[in-house]
Amino acid sequence: MHYLLFYEFVPDYVERRPKFRAEHLANGWKAVDRGELVLAGALADPVDGAVLVFNGQSPAVAENFAKADPYVVNGLVTRWFVRPWTTVVGRDAATPVKGG
Repeated sequence: MHYLLFYEFVPDYVERRPKFRAEHLANGWKAVDRGELVLAGALADPVDGAVLVFNGQSPAVAENFAKADPYVVNGLVTRWFVRPWTTVVGRDAATPVKGG
């Protein structure tokens, strides 16, 4: 199953991010290596949030990432939440459905 982790950022996120970015990215790549994190990145125009795509058996994989993320711990994220995502089309779809 896939899970989407949504972040909402503080207004001055871009200015505050550099101090925590290396640790945040290192944690992200470790999650990739464990097979948990599929894709992640900040939203653009405006940079007011981010979306991270996780693969796991429960939302705990995304929730645990957020709880330990330096962006969350240090107040750059004002709100985060996880939503299950039923993926049906694509090579990595968790529940592929083919038409016809």
